Amino acid sequence: MSPLILSELADHDLDALLGLYAELHPADAPLPARHDVEAIWQQMRAATGLQLLGGFVDEALVVSCTLAITPNLTRGGRPYALIENVVTTASQRRKGYAKALLEHAKALAWQARCYKVMLMTSRQDAATRAFYESAGFDAHTKQAYYAAAPAQHDLNPSRPPARE
Repeated sequence: MSPLILSELADHDLDALLGLYAELHPADAPLPARHDVEAIWQQMRAATGLQLLGGFVDEALVVSCTLAITPNLTRGGRPYALIENVVTTASQRRKGYAKALLEHAKALAWQARCYKVMLMTSRQDAATRAFYESAGFDAHTKQAYYAAAPAQHDLNPSRPPARE
């Protein structure tokens, strides 16, 4: 079995990442035009405190997550981190790749002096909960609250929303 190589994603990894995201959210809204997707990708890659992490086997991206480190003026000025969009390609699950990537992401957060790392999932199945707990995340210490963006009838940012 080839080893898992963990690294920050590079410019040329966009299409592989989009393939993983299609597995993460198969019913997701369609992406905008390619040039807009590439602009978002470049914005993400340039954002301070945002790291797009991946795991590669035989040069193929098989697992990914996003690590966001946020400056903070509480907890002695220590930042906090959020891990989002954790996904492993279906054919490579249950091999320890996601756990290894999450350990890597947490290590980066600890190196940045973060006082906590948060992760949320909408998955309610026992296996997913057990996986995240086995990766060092506690579902009982804090309570997460979620607010979804309001439905948008017109996604064209150059025009004001239509009045109803």
